[in-house]
Amino acid sequence: MQIGEIIDNYIRQENLETEMNEQKAAYVWADVVGYGINRYTVSRTVHNGVMTVHIASATLRNELMMNRSLLIKRINEAVGAPVITEIIFK
Repeated sequence: MQIGEIIDNYIRQENLETEMNEQKAAYVWADVVGYGINRYTVSRTVHNGVMTVHIASATLRNELMMNRSLLIKRINEAVGAPVITEIIFK
């Protein structure tokens, strides 16, 4: 058994998969939206499938709200699991 398999088994046994995927989702935000949008991102958190993103630009925040479904789809694809169910922009 390789170390990666041991770690994966431990994560599954301790029911940490959801929390790990939530952390991955917060991490991949920058890759999904790109540098131009990410530079206006003040902070982002994920809890219970809800990503909360603080955006410094009201105009950009409104545009992102209109594309929320696409962002959720792309983030979940990047993570490889359906971890995000909602995004709240503040």
